[in-house]
Formats: sequence, structure tokens, C-alpha cells
Amino acid sequence: MAKVVNHVKVEEEDQADLLFWRSKSTTERLAEVTRLRKNYYTWLNGFFPEKMARVITSRPL
Repeated sequence: MAKVVNHVKVEEEDQADLLFWRSKSTTERLAEVTRLRKNYYTWLNGFFPEKMARVITSRPL
């Protein structure tokens, strides 16, 4: 198997990422965020909490 390397400018990579995620439905995006959160919390704590606390912070203007 041959290795393939593509050199891409950071600006072009950011644009490609944006186009990729905009092409996905809201349900697909939310499912991916949920999957990433589960992976992160499982890695961090060894388990995924049953409930998440909703924390809203605001800065004074």
C-alpha cells in the first residue's frame, strides 16, 4: 500500500471542514457531538454520567 500525502493550506482545510459539516443534517451533527462527548467523558472519568448539569455563565457587559 502506498502512502499518500496531500499538502493543504490551513485556510483551505478550515473551509473544507466548514463545507463538510454544513452538508450534514442537524441530526447528524448532533449525533456526532453526542458521540464525541461520550468518548471524552468516558476517557476523562471512566464513565458517562446519566445526567448533565446545564450551566450557563454570562459576563457583565
